[in-house]
Amino acid sequence: MSWLKSILGVLASLLVVIVIVGLLLPSKVHVERKITINTQPQTIYPLIANFEEWDKWSPWAKIDPEAEFTIIGSGLGQKMLWSSEDPRVGKGSQEIMALDAPKQIKTHLDFGEQGMADASFALISENDETEVTWSLDTDMRKGVPLYMKPFSAYLGFFMDSMIGKDYERGLANLRDKVES
Repeated sequence: MSWLKSILGVLASLLVVIVIVGLLLPSKVHVERKITINTQPQTIYPLIANFEEWDKWSPWAKIDPEAEFTIIGSGLGQKMLWSSEDPRVGKGSQEIMALDAPKQIKTHLDFGEQGMADASFALISENDETEVTWSLDTDMRKGVPLYMKPFSAYLGFFMDSMIGKDYERGLANLRDKVES
């Protein structure tokens, strides 16, 4: 019986260490992907600055064709809400927070209990090409329930590999759409 108490003590100690380390880990995450598209920013900008156009290139629209998307408004403050049974899409909202045509857009994402993030697109023109940078910044502890805060920082280590692939797919879709 004393060996069982020892094992339980070790497991409890390990859990305490995991929680403490989780609270000490950095919680800020940055994900960024770039692509060069053979056109001017003015051609690309309308496809990213209007949520009505996102289904033409967004990687998440293709993951679950049954997902429900609702778009409210237009321009600055335009909001997109989505809901999907597929956990890779999930549910949430995204709102356009800043527009600087044809150079940049900034959005705010709300994933409910999974947290919040800010995303942006930057378009830099060089000759007849445009470098498009899609980035995401988040604090893995912001907006998540208290009991999840110690563990959410661990997820930050996987954000680049999880979201980066979708960003690459989306940028490739955007390039294909514009260049075809």
